Amino acid sequence: MSVIVIEFLTLDGFASDPDGSQGTPGGGWAFRHGPEAVAGDKFRLGATLDEGVLLLGRTTWELFSRIWPGRDDPFAARMNAVPKQVVSRTLTDTSAWARSGVVGGDPVEAVRREERDVVVTGSLGVVRALMAADLVDEYRLLTFPTVLGAGRRLFPDDGPRADLECVSAERAGAAVLGRYRRAAA
Repeated sequence: MSVIVIEFLTLDGFASDPDGSQGTPGGGWAFRHGPEAVAGDKFRLGATLDEGVLLLGRTTWELFSRIWPGRDDPFAARMNAVPKQVVSRTLTDTSAWARSGVVGGDPVEAVRREERDVVVTGSLGVVRALMAADLVDEYRLLTFPTVLGAGRRLFPDDGPRADLECVSAERAGAAVLGRYRRAAA
């Protein structure tokens, strides 16, 4: 079992509000590069979505549950078919998006119980909890040529140290997909 974090990032490391749904100043930065920059399986998840599980925070799940069920393309089919676990203490109704369920408020325990590969997208609170518990095996980061100067960073200033190895880097539309795994000990 591996934990894979996927995120849209700016050059200065911010991951907050890439689609503009939160209404933050500068929000929507990833989508200003055109639909080809964000469409399809940009993170090269492939079979991981067929055999794994998505772990999402409540806010990300609520956004995705309004977007993905209405889409009809091969990647949307995978997103709609994958089991989805929502980290939340308040969400009770997950009927808006098929194969969704609430796992409670502790993402660390949810991951420790899981036997399948876990993909975490968005959900910075969930990601940071997993970072703090040293449970992230791989980061797949789609970095856009945008500098925000403010927002929520993927790697906070006071976060845990992580030594990573660059596995690959490739252009993906206007962005660069970088894959990083734990460095060999």
